[in-house]
Amino acid sequence: MKRKHRRPQTHFLTVEKTDDNEFYHQPGELPGTINVRANSPLPQIRLIDYNELDYVDKSNISADECEDFLDTHSVSWVDVQGLGSLETLQTLGNVFKLHHLVLEDIVNMSERPKIEEYEEQLVIIARMVVPKDFTCGFYSEQVSFVLGEHYLLTVQEEPEYDCFEPVRHRIKNSKGVIRKRGADYLAYALLDAVIDGFFPVLEKYGERIEELEEEVIAKPTRETLRNIYQVRRELLQLRRAIWPQRDAINSLIRDSSDLISEEVRFHLRDCYDHTVQVMDMVETYRELGAGLMDVYMSAVSNKMNEIMKLLTVISAIFIPLTFIAGVYGMNFNTEKSPHNMPELNWYWGYPLCLAVMGTIALTLLFIFWRYGWLENPSSIKKMK
Repeated sequence: MKRKHRRPQTHFLTVEKTDDNEFYHQPGELPGTINVRANSPLPQIRLIDYNELDYVDKSNISADECEDFLDTHSVSWVDVQGLGSLETLQTLGNVFKLHHLVLEDIVNMSERPKIEEYEEQLVIIARMVVPKDFTCGFYSEQVSFVLGEHYLLTVQEEPEYDCFEPVRHRIKNSKGVIRKRGADYLAYALLDAVIDGFFPVLEKYGERIEELEEEVIAKPTRETLRNIYQVRRELLQLRRAIWPQRDAINSLIRDSSDLISEEVRFHLRDCYDHTVQVMDMVETYRELGAGLMDVYMSAVSNKMNEIMKLLTVISAIFIPLTFIAGVYGMNFNTEKSPHNMPELNWYWGYPLCLAVMGTIALTLLFIFWRYGWLENPSSIKKMK
């Protein structure tokens, strides 16, 4: 999606604080309203200004200090981490001459990844994911890019999780051609880092799915089912994050913009290929997750069948024994007729009856074993 606007005006800005669980505008709110979460961290601003020969790195500076670097011919990267100060947001809007709708998109963290073109700026909204250290999962946050002729403004939700450090290292040590290119190449490098950040996350999900496969086959439990649901739900979140970013990058490649050079547009093709690869991996893992659910249901059904089979075998063994015990439990007077259960007067009648009952039970067990009814078909030996 691509829109063009007039020169931004910032005096229409409306600022409100919201609760932690509010992500969307209330119906009827004024356009351009900025909803800042009450627990958002205070902004930390870092400025990196560079060209082929010089390099300047300033941390924890104010928004006003960035203004002197915007009109130079060097590339100025202003990285804002945290959205907890209304005053800082207003100052950034004035320094970078941001449209009030741009500030709204930057601060409202539920925005869909997209591209918007203004008269002298290009706004990119992306979703960045960072894998958790010790568990299968990820941290997700919105990253906003505001690209100008000689500057790039990036805004992140919080300062703790970040995937831009390799790009900072390349700039500092002048590796590659990044110091020889403009702000559009920097935007490409950061956007490529955002897309590549999906691969470590997906690698962990691949390992987790393999563990769940073994668990489902060996010993499925309710915890296994819960883990499968969790993996499928998180993969759906990844799909929702990467799908619109593919369309946004495709828009950068397809649509002409004075702020994106032909060389950078050519590099964005590789970034687009990475998004397609990420989407393929997400879809593959989602299909595997759905397959795991089917395997789990089959395993539970097989386990129930095994229980029913065991009960059936036990019942089949005790049916003839119960019949014999029932017959000899009838009360017939043997003195009235010699045909009334003469076995009751035998000297070895009781041991003989037990022997017959035991022989019948063992014979049935042998027959069941010969037919393979006592084997457990769900036990699968691992291949070496």
